Amino acid sequence: MLIHEKKPFIKGSLMLLSFLVIFFFLLSPIFHDEHGRPLTGLQFADNVFNELSKGSSNFIPVVREQLKSLEGKTVDVTVKLKKADKADLACKFIQMAGLEATNDKGQVTYKGDLGRLLAQVVDDSEHLYKNDDKSVADRYGVPALQVTTAIWHVLTPSIKELQKKGMIAEAKVLDQVIRRALEPGHNFFGVEPVNVKDHVLLLACMLIFYIIYTLWYGFSIFELFEGIGLAMTKSKVKQES
Repeated sequence: MLIHEKKPFIKGSLMLLSFLVIFFFLLSPIFHDEHGRPLTGLQFADNVFNELSKGSSNFIPVVREQLKSLEGKTVDVTVKLKKADKADLACKFIQMAGLEATNDKGQVTYKGDLGRLLAQVVDDSEHLYKNDDKSVADRYGVPALQVTTAIWHVLTPSIKELQKKGMIAEAKVLDQVIRRALEPGHNFFGVEPVNVKDHVLLLACMLIFYIIYTLWYGFSIFELFEGIGLAMTKSKVKQES
């Protein structure tokens, strides 16, 4: 018979069944967000951690301070975009920041004040960080996330181009603008920022539940295996004659 130990097998089965019941509820829309939209338990947890992450990711004031070192710094950069269809919108963005920009079959060349360009990037990123996409969309005539995507495709390869020209400090500031302003503004758009200190109890409860729930599954499998005779035992020491 498959079952060698009835007690641990029944215990493991009940534990695994209760685990699956909870898992079913976690996949059901039993929660709601701040706008009343239904969320599953997993979506609720993901939303909470996204809000906490956004609340601790506002480095835009720091980036603005770093931009002061680029005032009056002019550049002449040519980059090949991985997505050529983003080139026209990227050129429009650069031109509206007061620089020259041309598109030659997905190869963008821009010249002018790098500080002005990155200041515009930070301004638009801050609007998105504050979930104000309308200001950006109205300025460029296209959805805001399309704008940030297009300029990301130009600025990212520009880092290496600046480094090749010996503009190491400028490349470093550009990298900071991308990672600490442009990407957070784009990726966290639509998420409400919250501070960890305001949700300590909720965060602690979620982490404790995660640990207990994971251990619950592990012990249920352990009990089931013991019930079918697959328990781990210490090997006997061979006695020498």
